Amino acid sequence: MSSTGRLNAASPLRLEFPQSLAVYEDYAAAQRAVDYLSDQRFPVQHCMIVGTDLKRIERITGRLTTGRVAMSGVLSGLWFGLLLGVLFSVFTDSESALATILSTMVLGALFGVIFTLVGYAMTRGQRDFSSVTQVVATRYEVLVEHKVAAQARQLLSQLPGAMANPFA
Repeated sequence: MSSTGRLNAASPLRLEFPQSLAVYEDYAAAQRAVDYLSDQRFPVQHCMIVGTDLKRIERITGRLTTGRVAMSGVLSGLWFGLLLGVLFSVFTDSESALATILSTMVLGALFGVIFTLVGYAMTRGQRDFSSVTQVVATRYEVLVEHKVAAQARQLLSQLPGAMANPFA
């Protein structure tokens, strides 16, 4: 996309004079419609599925406590230390490789717990929970280029239950 938010003429995500073919409540239904068109030998390269009416969903996964934050810091620090230890051991003799890996893991765990606890303390209890977030569309519109819109509508009308309300 350009800085103005519009698609340039050479973009593969652009259709020439797009028209709405149908609007669906979920992606699977929109995909099923385009798949049906493909099965009917329709030139599906003239189609596009656009997710609209975006919403952000946040699922709370648990309560954050100092202990959970500390354990998270230890574990992430261990993994980072292991990675560094393996990288450092490549450049040392084989006798001290294990000591290098173990020492970087211990240091990683120590720094990991310190950094996560400091970060947690800086929030001052304003976000005492963990969560996962996802952005999803609430509607999916199938667009088609104007030159093949009539053909697409005619084909899609033959799929039972697939022609959604174009005004939804």
